[in-house]
Amino acid sequence: MNKIFAYLGAAALMTVLGSAQADDVGKGIEQVSSDDGIDRVEERLRTALDERGMTLVTMVDHSANAERASLSLPPTRMFLFGNPEVGTPMMQCQGSVALDLPQKMLLRDEDGTTFIEWNDPHYLAGRHDLGDCDLPLGRVAEALAGIANQAAGN
Repeated sequence: MNKIFAYLGAAALMTVLGSAQADDVGKGIEQVSSDDGIDRVEERLRTALDERGMTLVTMVDHSANAERASLSLPPTRMFLFGNPEVGTPMMQCQGSVALDLPQKMLLRDEDGTTFIEWNDPHYLAGRHDLGDCDLPLGRVAEALAGIANQAAGN
């Protein structure tokens, strides 16, 4: 009988933990959209990065990679970019933030709408416990939103 209660208790705990994890999915992701095609949005994104002096590290074309594996994926492109003058102090504060740097911005097509998505820097600060550091997170958030909105054509 005790084993039954132990199993039921474990099952209830797993259900609660599973629900908490499911509730956390998607938090910290900012998004804007554009009715323009992904190629036009990419062009504006590259211009926005260049105008702000950001270094484009690389672009990963997930849909092209899927195609090479004989799979299909709507147009999906990840851009990695940054500014060492901003990112380095974050990494000096907490080395683990290097897992999320350089910054990333995702362009993806969903039914003719191009979504532009990126990580909220305040969310990353919480994730990496950057609270004790004097970092310009508000300016970083504004810059990322500005880049995304310019890319969207807003």
